[in-house]
Amino acid sequence: MLQDKKVVIIGGSSGIGLESAKQVIAEGAKVIIASRSEGKLQNALEQLGDNAMAFTLDTTQEQQVQSFFEKVGQFNHLVVSAAETSGGSFFQTDTAQARQLFENKFWGQYYAAKYGAPNILPHGSIILFSGVVAYKSMVGSSILGAVNAAISNLGQTLALELAPIRVNIVSPGIIDTPSRSKMPEEDRNQFYATVGNKLPVKRIGRAEDVAQSVLYLLQNSFVTGTVLHVEGGHILA
Repeated sequence: MLQDKKVVIIGGSSGIGLESAKQVIAEGAKVIIASRSEGKLQNALEQLGDNAMAFTLDTTQEQQVQSFFEKVGQFNHLVVSAAETSGGSFFQTDTAQARQLFENKFWGQYYAAKYGAPNILPHGSIILFSGVVAYKSMVGSSILGAVNAAISNLGQTLALELAPIRVNIVSPGIIDTPSRSKMPEEDRNQFYATVGNKLPVKRIGRAEDVAQSVLYLLQNSFVTGTVLHVEGGHILA
């Protein structure tokens, strides 16, 4: 169903976005990836091959997002996995940091949907990214949980307002991606082991787990307004 389709993946230079791009290309689609890092984009293109092209893009800059979609033109599907996230105690988190989290994750996806939707061809779709802390409250995640909840609600509302364009939301749990590379390796491995042991599936997620969910939402034309939880049962644990 994705043969010769044109898929835009914002955040497609690493992690979940890059793995999604690989799986989409394997289904016969052509992919446009975008992110802030020129270096990551070039590395991604080397992995993706001739069916991919790349643009540098800062999704917190509304005019950049608008110009990006003017360059892209018409396409079939939009996936917005790009986001910088952070956490911390409610009282110890600086207000500017909290606002920046909304700029990075909520407003970036808002701009992408706003300026991308008019270019989406019939039977196309949009996939936004929320996260488990919108549905399972955790100490230190008050701001991120609020951002993720806002994205989920935005996506479900857009499924009505943008119909017949389908709009769905992926809500990942703890996933092993390069975004956690700033943690010392020993601390990261201990964190993954602690979380994984608490989950019903007894492991944390991998980028390909989430990418498979992206592929499903792109291909199933009878799914819209859905929050697809990909978190190994974290909500239940």
